[in-house]
Amino acid sequence: MTKTAEELASGEGAGVGGGSAAEGTVRLRGQGLLAAASFSAVAAGFIAVSISYAGPMVVVLQAAQAAHLSAELTASWVSSIAIASGITCVVLSLLTRQPVVVAWSVPGAALLLTALGHYSYSDALGAYIVAAAMALVLGVTGLFGKILDAVPKPVVAAVLAGVLLPFVLKASGAVVDAPLVAGGLVLAFLAGRRFAPRYAVLVALAAGVVLASATGGIAAPSVAWDFAGPVWTTPTFGAPAIVGISVPLLVVTMAGQNAPGLAMMRQLGYSAGDRLMIGGASLAWLVSAPFGSHGINLAAITAGICAGREAHRDPSRRYVAGVSCGVFYILFGLFSTAAVALVAVVPAALLTVLAGVALLGATQGAIIDAVTHSRDGAAGPHSIEAAVITLVVTASGVSAFGIVAPFWGLLAGAAAYVLLGALRPRRPRSAVR
Repeated sequence: MTKTAEELASGEGAGVGGGSAAEGTVRLRGQGLLAAASFSAVAAGFIAVSISYAGPMVVVLQAAQAAHLSAELTASWVSSIAIASGITCVVLSLLTRQPVVVAWSVPGAALLLTALGHYSYSDALGAYIVAAAMALVLGVTGLFGKILDAVPKPVVAAVLAGVLLPFVLKASGAVVDAPLVAGGLVLAFLAGRRFAPRYAVLVALAAGVVLASATGGIAAPSVAWDFAGPVWTTPTFGAPAIVGISVPLLVVTMAGQNAPGLAMMRQLGYSAGDRLMIGGASLAWLVSAPFGSHGINLAAITAGICAGREAHRDPSRRYVAGVSCGVFYILFGLFSTAAVALVAVVPAALLTVLAGVALLGATQGAIIDAVTHSRDGAAGPHSIEAAVITLVVTASGVSAFGIVAPFWGLLAGAAAYVLLGALRPRRPRSAVR
């Protein structure tokens, strides 16, 4: 992976994806949490959780409403996915000394918008358990990692770029819709990148909040600080629910979330162990399923915030952002009703642009990786065409048969890579003279 001069100067690539896994692990474990802690890393974790509640959580709430779940079961669902994600973030980040970020399955929640109401709630929980068990097997055996490794690297990088690109593009529209707040946030981010790179996203957030408050865009929320913990429901296992929920939920979670999540970590230079990370996230899913958790997986969008250069200049200290993200997930999960209310008063344009600027570096890196792998000849001269096809299909958001775009992007890119390679004529060997 090509590194920028700034990254090389800060030591990025040394010990984190830049050497052997063993060397990186030894160096990373030498720095304790307090010694590695920084304000920028803690802030990155908070921003990641806030964005998760502002966008992906809305899909969960919509699915619960469509299924006519009670307020108690809805609160349990929201709490279980947040607390399970938080604990997993903390444990895996401390264990690996890498900024491991997990979250709930957004495409899985979208799938449940139409599927959940057709089955009893206990049968749905049973289907979650079956899907989580299958994901756990795929993770701990390394089978999913092997499948992903078989996909050409330009295609994997292009999938990640396709996942991130829409978030960056939406920022442009938000600036047009709210030029003062969103435009001011972008200018603050650029100024931060110039004069205080570590705090660029935080500077942008502060400027956006000030501008939104000054223009009346943020109103005082009505918050009830009630503790809303997970509630156990005994699962039942019905064949229709397993067929209708488990299988598609497994596919969209693994292809739509875990694959881009692994790609994000690797693109940022971390030696992401697929067995530990996917296995750990899937185990959290399995344990939390009886409380309503529909899917816990590696994150890509929020991982780009916590594992990127804005979290800290030194990549060996960014794991604090993963721990911070986990702690805020747990706090938000314990008081989910209040957290949702607080995030709801923030203007949508502000959060849209904040996500766009926070993911700009990760998007740039993914696109560069796709093109670099293609041009260096290691993957074949036709790989750039396959990467572009992958990027276009993934970024389009197409969702055929209820399966999310990253899956179709992987499939289209891999097929194009194979077909273009098979059809490309071989160069004749030069004659020996």
